[in-house]
Amino acid sequence: MDNDTRENLTKIEPVPAAAGGGLTIPVGGMSCAACAQRVERAIRKLDGVASASVNYATEKATVIYDPSKVRAAAIKAAIEKAGYKALSNTGIGAADEDRARKQKEIRVMWTKFIISAVFSLPLLYIARAPMITFVRLPFPALLDPMRYPLIYGLAELALVLPVIGVGYKFYTVGFTALWRRAPNMDSLIAIGTTSAVVYSVYNIFQIATGGFMAVDFLYFETAGVIITLILLGKSLEAVSKGRTNEAIKKLMGLAPKTATIIVDGEEKEIPIDDVEIGDIVAVRPGGKIPVDGVVLAGHTAIDESMLTGESMPVDKTEGSKVYAATINTTGAVRFKAEKIGADTALARIIQLVEDAQGSKAPIAALADKVSGVFVPIVCAIAAAAGIAWFIGTRDLSFALTIFISVLVIACPCALGLATPTAIMVGTGKGAENGILIKGGEALETAHKVNIIVFDKTGTITEGKPSVTDVLPAAAMPADSLLRLTASAENASEHPLGQAIVLGARAKGLELLPATDFVSITGRGIEARIDGRGVLAGNRQLMDERGISLGSLAADSDRLSGEGKTPMYVAVDGALAGIVAVADVMKPSSRAAIESLHKMGVEVAMITGDNQKTADWVARQVGIDRVLAEVLPGDKSSEVRKLQAEGNKVAMVGDGINDAPALAQADIGVAIGSGTDVAMESADIVLMRSDLMDVPTALQLSKRTIRNIKQNLFWAFGYNTIGIPLAAGVLYLLGGPLLNPIFAAAAMSLSSVSVLTNALRLKRFKPSR
Repeated sequence: MDNDTRENLTKIEPVPAAAGGGLTIPVGGMSCAACAQRVERAIRKLDGVASASVNYATEKATVIYDPSKVRAAAIKAAIEKAGYKALSNTGIGAADEDRARKQKEIRVMWTKFIISAVFSLPLLYIARAPMITFVRLPFPALLDPMRYPLIYGLAELALVLPVIGVGYKFYTVGFTALWRRAPNMDSLIAIGTTSAVVYSVYNIFQIATGGFMAVDFLYFETAGVIITLILLGKSLEAVSKGRTNEAIKKLMGLAPKTATIIVDGEEKEIPIDDVEIGDIVAVRPGGKIPVDGVVLAGHTAIDESMLTGESMPVDKTEGSKVYAATINTTGAVRFKAEKIGADTALARIIQLVEDAQGSKAPIAALADKVSGVFVPIVCAIAAAAGIAWFIGTRDLSFALTIFISVLVIACPCALGLATPTAIMVGTGKGAENGILIKGGEALETAHKVNIIVFDKTGTITEGKPSVTDVLPAAAMPADSLLRLTASAENASEHPLGQAIVLGARAKGLELLPATDFVSITGRGIEARIDGRGVLAGNRQLMDERGISLGSLAADSDRLSGEGKTPMYVAVDGALAGIVAVADVMKPSSRAAIESLHKMGVEVAMITGDNQKTADWVARQVGIDRVLAEVLPGDKSSEVRKLQAEGNKVAMVGDGINDAPALAQADIGVAIGSGTDVAMESADIVLMRSDLMDVPTALQLSKRTIRNIKQNLFWAFGYNTIGIPLAAGVLYLLGGPLLNPIFAAAAMSLSSVSVLTNALRLKRFKPSR
């Protein structure tokens, strides 16, 4: 990464979502996508809320609102009123608290599952062992259901009660949601298992009053095993959801916890949160830079790979910028703190990735709509199926089995997790590769792009002129010509002149003192060096002074045709040679464009340069379409014309004049060395300024959308097959009846499978 890129790290900003206030609130107590829909509806009802998006996977609500009409406290109150918890969120500082809360949740879930399994396994054994006739299993004589049916029934009841106890939240949350006429997944479980337990308790009373045959209609083990399997699924889901967010955890883990500042000439170690802007911070070799700042004293090399992806340490001296979480490798330095807390480059990157992970892709709209009405429909199907089978068979036990199976197998969790988990992993993987994707919509749209427009200067090219050719006219050595020209241009402020000076210094040439320097506006410069008159400028200047190009005329035309700018040099009235300057190609430009061609993407270049120069550049890197002599204000119009042809257009640029075009394009891509305006206008930011990251971003988008489609196919397919199966359709055709226990196992498997599929994205590697 070049110096411009490093100095622009601090410009990375999340795109403002809308005018007004923006708020992200962690939400506790959600058990499925239906819960997320309920929270969304509760927030959207508030006057002054422009939009609300609740992400079940990240368990966060993102709200855009008008602070003059509604306050943040009212939004949190609406969440609480809906039956959920609005958790504390203080930005980056809440990261450790949030992580600890989720780790605690995972521990609690595993503990509940273990307790539930300890009681439900013997319950299942007691319930099923007497039914197995092909092999005699050891069984306590006291619990023989034929001899002691009441003891047998009470033993099952005693074993199921602890299981119901650890799963109490299914009932408190589920029935509360049902009472509020917003049933969720917990409601399905609560209704199903309560039905089984109540019916079984009724049959215990039947046994106690002499109806011993009622022992065949105890369903305690169904309720117990269902709760156990769902707790297992929830535990695995919590672990998997934690893994989808590993990119954020890695970024957060980079920041040091303490800093060493200089107070009255003495070093003092303080918590990172206590560092103030203007503090003098000391960092020894091997230490982490705690905040962003500028070096005051010392010389070192700093490993910035965690922010830029580049492995080579970067030299830092007085005046150099340093960034939080980077590693000081060699020398000790002292620097002045300039950016702290949420203003550091690292914090801004984390915020951008978090915002992207919390966003929704348009492809999620269908799943959201289905989730919102799914549970009530399932309740209706379960009731209808149970009643129909009871009418047809007059067997309450059979009808109850159908009713419970339909309730338990139906789960909106997989639908709710299908899109956000893939987006979380995809945007996180992008951040690991130095590609900051600003939202689910950008991630989805990128895979449809069929034409990419690159700005030329600073994007395909380096954006700064460099010496490309030195052609002496006579016996003068090339280095002598370059040295003489650079010595004359040393006092010039023209970019081409400065490029020649830098080219000479890069070769280690010592410049000579110049006198009588004169700048000739629009044509060149004149000076005296070692008593000789030196003239350097364009062809017009040579013609005015009557200096012939001689044998170099053909070379001059060739250089112009290659998009280079010839600087003619004359000494004492005779042509001494030509020094050519050009904006050279970035090393990755041609490879990136070749990679895009392999993906079937057309590549265009837009520039204000003349057609001849633009065509030459296009030939060098393999551009398909050239848009030359375009004024800065017309770039967005050119993008609009491409869109009018039916194309999905991505625009890649770095300058202020690219911002309108970046905003107009279906996808705006800003390179990291660009201006902050360009990066704020873009949907994707390439931190490393490496054009190879453009095809990587498209590949990641395609992989993520494919993963989302797979998840949605599985989630919809699971319910499309599972619900009719549980309702007894297969049994009608002479097949088996689905046991509620297997329904619970299938339901838990559906959510875990969607999460596992999303985690496959972590193996993504760009093909180059």
